[in-house]
Amino acid sequence: MGMQNMEFRIKNSLFIIFDSHSQFKILNSQFSMRFSDPVKIALSNLKAAKFRSFLTILGIVIGIASVIIIIAVGTSAQELILDQVRGVGSNLIGVLPGASEESGPPASALGVVITTLKYDDLKALLKKSNVPNVIDGAGYISGNNTVQYEGKDKNYTFRGTTASYVDVENAEIESGRFFTKEEEASLARLAVLGSEVATDLFGKGGDAIGKKIKIGDQSFEVIGIFKERGSAAFSNQDTSIFMPLFTAQKIMLGVDYFNFIRLKVDSEANIDRAKADVITTLREQHDIKKPEDDDFSVRDQKAGLDAITKVTGAIKYFLTAIAAISLLVGGVGIMNTMLISVNQRIQEVGLRKTIGAKNSVIMLQFLMESIVVTLLGGVVGIILGVFVSFVAAVIIQRLGYHWPFIVTFSSIFLAVFISALIGIFFGIYPARRAAKLNITEALRYE
Repeated sequence: MGMQNMEFRIKNSLFIIFDSHSQFKILNSQFSMRFSDPVKIALSNLKAAKFRSFLTILGIVIGIASVIIIIAVGTSAQELILDQVRGVGSNLIGVLPGASEESGPPASALGVVITTLKYDDLKALLKKSNVPNVIDGAGYISGNNTVQYEGKDKNYTFRGTTASYVDVENAEIESGRFFTKEEEASLARLAVLGSEVATDLFGKGGDAIGKKIKIGDQSFEVIGIFKERGSAAFSNQDTSIFMPLFTAQKIMLGVDYFNFIRLKVDSEANIDRAKADVITTLREQHDIKKPEDDDFSVRDQKAGLDAITKVTGAIKYFLTAIAAISLLVGGVGIMNTMLISVNQRIQEVGLRKTIGAKNSVIMLQFLMESIVVTLLGGVVGIILGVFVSFVAAVIIQRLGYHWPFIVTFSSIFLAVFISALIGIFFGIYPARRAAKLNITEALRYE
């Protein structure tokens, strides 16, 4: 027959040419082992079933985007909280009622009412003979009630505190003044308003000093307005009303205890010594002989920051783990899609095996298709997650919060790694099934 060739066209644009010696050559590069070929075939098969591929990829997109968004939002929220705590000052010690482990928060911080801290404790802690490094301190009690002024009616948090509040918190008065120690002791019905409260009740730039407002069923005279400060250490001064401590305790709430005490230390370097003196003083005050019987907790800012970082970090990663469950759903979708693809291409697999394709080549082809699907979903998911995180940061910043836009490289790497891992994990079974197909049965399959 000489060198005449016969050409047979087989579907999927595969050309097999038989020469005079009954040998054949593959002219199309689909079955070669170059890395780009399985990727090209995978993309081609995705295009052939666009809607099914879209739904499969969508599951991965949602899962990856959820992971990116939760990590970004969680990190930003953590930074916001830490900034608020840092804003109070680095030379402060907090005393809370109720015992706790060193690494955990006391029960009072979780909303449990504990009444072990009293005014006598604050006086003892402010004595130089007891705690020489403490230069000032303030006690706090808080509640909520309806505030009325000329037909305006709104619920606000009121905070009873000592006259030393301004110095301890480094708070600034915009207009008027803060109450004095004498007024604190005389049950004076005086109120200092946060900037937002003043705006709500009297309008922006309104004259509030000397005006009377009603808190619950008690009438208070406004004597001062704070400068805008924002949230700090889990409280927002701008949305609070401040009154003398005993007024809040005896007239508004009918209690004699503190929610907490905050002490100002002369130097950050003396924090540890001051903490030790505070613990000794309170044990003497409460007649406590053994440390395990402590009914109070003492925390400095560093310990508070560490505790907050642990708690918020645990919450962030817990939510991330929940979001990652959607990736498992996406992975099951990939497995289902690949199994359908195997069933639809049984003859193709049989033909490839007939012309010499090894099981490893067949398995690689289907595995690559699974990986391509997940990586495409991963890339789109990362873009979507970063975009949503950015939009959320912009919106929250416009609401007046210091909300940094943070998308870490580790979160993006984690998303890509998870995508590839899901593609491999959920693609192995369909790929192995395709590789184990019997040649004869595959070629006869209709």
